[in-house]
Amino acid sequence: MGLKSVCKSTNGEVWQAAQGHVACPWSGIPHFHQAEVAKDVNILFDELEAVNSPCKDDDSLLHPGNLTSTSDDASRLEAGGETVPEKNKLNGLYFRDGKCRIDYILVYRKSNPQMEKREVFERNIRAEGLQMEKESSLINSDIIFVKLHAPWEVLGRYAEQMNVRMPFRRKIYYLPRRYKFMSRIDKQISRFRRWLPKKPMRLDKETLPDLEENDCYTAPFSQQRIHHFIIHNKDTFFNNATRSRIVHHILQRIKYEEGKNKIGLNRLLTNGSYEAAFPLHEGSYRSKNSIRTHGAVNHRHLLYECWASWGVWYKYQPLDLVRRYFGEKIGLYFAWLGWYTGMLFPAAFIGLFVFLYGVITLDHCQVSKEVCQATDIIMCPVCDKYCPFMRLSDSCVYAKVTHLFDNGATVFFAVFMAVWATVFLEFWKRRRAVIAYDWDLIDWEEEEEEIRPQFEAKYSKKERMNPISGKPEPYQAFADKCSRLIVSASGIFFMICVVIAAVFGIVIYRVVTVSTFAAFKWALIRNNSQVATTGTAVCINFCIIMLLNVLYEKVALLLTNLEQPRTESEWENSFTLKMFLFQFVNLNSSTFYIAFFLGRFTGHPGAYLRLINRWRLEECHPSGCLIDLCMQMGIIMVLKQTWNNFMELGYPLIQNWWTRRKVRQEHGPERKISFPQWEKDYNLQPMNAYGLFDEYLEMILQFGFTTIFVAAFPLAPLLALLNNIIEIRLDAYKFVTQWRRPLASRAKDIGIWYGILEGIGILSVITNAFVIAITSDFIPRLVYAYKYGPCAGQGEAGQKCMVGYVNASLSVFRISDFENRSEPESDGSEFSGTPLKYCRYRDYRDPPHSLVPYGYTLQFWHVLAARLAFIIVFEHLVFCIKHLISYLIPDLPKDLRDRMRREKYLIQEMMYEAELERLQKERKERKKNGKAHHNEWP
Repeated sequence: MGLKSVCKSTNGEVWQAAQGHVACPWSGIPHFHQAEVAKDVNILFDELEAVNSPCKDDDSLLHPGNLTSTSDDASRLEAGGETVPEKNKLNGLYFRDGKCRIDYILVYRKSNPQMEKREVFERNIRAEGLQMEKESSLINSDIIFVKLHAPWEVLGRYAEQMNVRMPFRRKIYYLPRRYKFMSRIDKQISRFRRWLPKKPMRLDKETLPDLEENDCYTAPFSQQRIHHFIIHNKDTFFNNATRSRIVHHILQRIKYEEGKNKIGLNRLLTNGSYEAAFPLHEGSYRSKNSIRTHGAVNHRHLLYECWASWGVWYKYQPLDLVRRYFGEKIGLYFAWLGWYTGMLFPAAFIGLFVFLYGVITLDHCQVSKEVCQATDIIMCPVCDKYCPFMRLSDSCVYAKVTHLFDNGATVFFAVFMAVWATVFLEFWKRRRAVIAYDWDLIDWEEEEEEIRPQFEAKYSKKERMNPISGKPEPYQAFADKCSRLIVSASGIFFMICVVIAAVFGIVIYRVVTVSTFAAFKWALIRNNSQVATTGTAVCINFCIIMLLNVLYEKVALLLTNLEQPRTESEWENSFTLKMFLFQFVNLNSSTFYIAFFLGRFTGHPGAYLRLINRWRLEECHPSGCLIDLCMQMGIIMVLKQTWNNFMELGYPLIQNWWTRRKVRQEHGPERKISFPQWEKDYNLQPMNAYGLFDEYLEMILQFGFTTIFVAAFPLAPLLALLNNIIEIRLDAYKFVTQWRRPLASRAKDIGIWYGILEGIGILSVITNAFVIAITSDFIPRLVYAYKYGPCAGQGEAGQKCMVGYVNASLSVFRISDFENRSEPESDGSEFSGTPLKYCRYRDYRDPPHSLVPYGYTLQFWHVLAARLAFIIVFEHLVFCIKHLISYLIPDLPKDLRDRMRREKYLIQEMMYEAELERLQKERKERKKNGKAHHNEWP
């Protein structure tokens, strides 16, 4: 691959075909279309090889494990005299004869009592045509490996039943005729590109030729029309992932005991008859030789070098190779993760711009200037008794930090992120459609799923006919289903209440600790009691989050099993929804409290609201509550991503290291053992029991952090981008080196996660509107500039219009009006030499000598009305933009729609051509036999 052939038709149109043969492959087009293409072009079909390798199928003798050489260059033996079977014997991927490739591995222990079930199961395996060979473990003779191989006849029969799509013609690409003007522009652009680096993010396909697959039309495999398919070699026609999938399909339908429901490998794994079942990796992922000079040893080695290695962190992912090795489901996850990471670049850039805008305009910010110069404004204590009076100028640093995140560009960034979330999802639809087309998933439909064994065992007494299969199956009554759903919903509600109780505990901790830190001996902590309280509360909250996550997983499992879902996909969707709800509420509940409740319901000096009539509710810092929200998001996001990355890679690394250490201790460090591939893979960690659930959940929660409170923390997309660049390579390294090879499975999309993403996108609009309107000081500043400041009535809102804002946003309190339990120990004489009579606090209230002391001022109601109006206008505007973008962006790209129509047309014509050739051949045979008729057609 890599080379392209371009053939011109008689009418000047350009046709481009993937260069697989010397000629351009389009002879399948009927004769009445020959004017469109070159007439002297013919497709060359490879003749089918009559490969019929005799494979051993004798498992009566159990061979002890041999010290099989599986070094890195085992598949590239330098001894030229060795035959192919001799090489295959040494690489641990074939039977002992070196001819039959191992397609699947089953593992059991001889001491396991389920011997009869295994014998029946294995006898039925041989009856299905699969070939079997057994091998004992090198380190534990009790462990037995069952190696399975599917011959060509079995693969062909089941591939036809499973509608496995295989290549039968190379694709033809239609390029529209270019105008001279556009050609000149292309020439100028190509001249300019010569001075630029040659696509540094793309993988080098000249040194890594295996990355590009044959671009062919595919069709469901049919043994009757086998001559239409491109078969170079029967042994490699079905790739390893497809062979393993076919064998797994067979194993899921083999009986192990008499009875209607005694069928399938999954049940044997559940009851312990087999300990493990997995397809093999394709050899070692390392090689002594460079891949650029000697090429890749196998696809696993190729994936490691061009995908899982840290040296290619800036390269695009080889998604076609990932799909070929791990299957479409895992390939779609990495395609989505790569797309999400790529879309984070503009969001991270704009977020960084908002932060830098705050840095640049910091010296010109009138509000922070007034705070820093307010040495004569004395603020009231923020807690009872122990907290001292403080100058407003003492919070100068916090005012400046707040401006970095809460500035004039914040509203623009919030709107941008809401639109970005919609664009991300809409363009992912298009990207998914392209991937589905390239991977032949457009017309793929999931098979009718098997019923879960637990469902069958529970409802086996009551049956009804399945409308699809027409067979009787267990049935769950509607009343029973509703009652179980009600109990499950009650459990979810109870666990959410547990989260709220944990948040309540954190609130009490913050209230109590503020006073403790205010009376601390160290001046650093005493002078920064609120920041110290927030920092320690966030760390404790993180620990509670991680502990509750363990509890939530067990509760989600219990509630999902209580519901008794009918199929595995229903079970997976139900479990996914519960775990997302639990972890989302657990992760964001404290953030919601800080954003919307902290400092909102505290009352005012002299009339504070208290918890249980004891603890005074926590107030915001004199510079605002936004700094607390920023700290909460920054610490939680960094700690959680660090912990997740450690658990994803560090934990499997430690487990695999411990396994290798035990082996060395048992056999002695001086004896070097080279294990066969099946034993190496068995010693790796199995893939997560929930599949890709943990990977998706981590990224979805991160997406929520990136969008929901992004107005308060514009650097969230940048942190997410940096994490995801690492995450892609961590996941790739884990799949290639630390986990057993998962079974290649198919999927058309990312499933229920897409709906969750859409829900988060809608929630982000609402939360960002409230953050800007309530948590930040954007609206109060705007009201002051247009209504109460020096520029009132002039329609201006610059920095000069904010003069006097700080003084206008603070109310006056008479110190003699303090409650006895709130009265501070200090009288404030350290500021002016005499006891203070008045202090200031953040609120819009009347002074103590007014007709209604400490009543709300008119400015308070103006600010409240402006906040409500902003929320309504912002939400409606952003939702309109989101729906407009969704309407304007089609789910299918136009060029893809044209390609699909063109392909459908060409396939029909190719099939017509093939049928016409068959009829003409039959006609010639009848003429030859003297049975021709005058009126026959054609």
